[in-house]
Amino acid sequence: MNKEITTQLQHKINTKTKPLGSLGKLEEIALQIGQIQNTVSPELKNPTILVFAADHGLADAGVSPFPKEVTKQMVLNFLNNGAAINVFSKQNGINLKVVDAGVDADFTNNPNLIHAKIANGTKNIIENPAMTIDECKKAIESGKEIVEDQYKNGCNIIGFGEMGIGNTSSASLLMSKITGINIEECTGNGTGHDSKGLKRKKEILKQAFNKYQLNGDSINLLATFGGFEIAMITGAFLKAEELGMTIMVDGFIVTSALLVAHKIKPDILKNCIFTHTSNEQGHIKMLKYLSVKPILNLEMRLGEGTGAAVAYPIIESAVNFLNEMASFEDAGVTNKE
Repeated sequence: MNKEITTQLQHKINTKTKPLGSLGKLEEIALQIGQIQNTVSPELKNPTILVFAADHGLADAGVSPFPKEVTKQMVLNFLNNGAAINVFSKQNGINLKVVDAGVDADFTNNPNLIHAKIANGTKNIIENPAMTIDECKKAIESGKEIVEDQYKNGCNIIGFGEMGIGNTSSASLLMSKITGINIEECTGNGTGHDSKGLKRKKEILKQAFNKYQLNGDSINLLATFGGFEIAMITGAFLKAEELGMTIMVDGFIVTSALLVAHKIKPDILKNCIFTHTSNEQGHIKMLKYLSVKPILNLEMRLGEGTGAAVAYPIIESAVNFLNEMASFEDAGVTNKE
């Protein structure tokens, strides 16, 4: 972090025509983005959300009330502009791309679809690790390449979403292994379990958790419990930080990928803006573990990157006030002594 730029940014923020600190969280966001871009006049260019989709073998064990084919159906919904993420991205001028990371279906070409399939879904964790180490590494590298392509297209602020029936289970397992929090406390309703379904989900995840005694190696953890979309998002986080991009962090599943990326590169958080608190019970504990405070809490738990899309105008407001609001000197307004 450039101390000189930080000092200049803080001075610029403090001398705007307002009481000191009166724009609250917006001032923190403006400072952070200025630090990321190493300038007192940051810009948000070609904001983009990438929705990574993949199927999970663990869904066959009954961890979700929805069948696996919903993953394919939702990808088609994204491509037909029918999902919440489409609505919010269009509303806020965000470029949206859908990535087939490992859906158990084949899709025809579409300008908004990125073909990056590793396999037709992961294996059932109850029986085998979700993926091989080679598959996991390939997914991570693919996520990095996709982000680099967006960067080359002029994007400097990016968010990640996901779709995959069963992926809250993978996120819960990764969270528990990384944070040390009991697996039952990391497990929530996902796509909408009743109490009986949630109890069954917790029993299945406890069985999966106890099956593998791992040494904490990040890639091994990700290969054992993750999904192709989660592994790609992990790589996407790492590359976005490397390229000096501002990263909008969505909810529970995306934050599980960040937990892995954070183990690999602890200072990645300096590039991350946490957009919202998911209503999935494990997310609050994840955020506490990372010692971060999100912008919003709208009791959302949809995924898809919707939290990032809804929060983007607030991030935009932070940059706009920094660049466009007059200072006391500019406006001829007397500042307090």
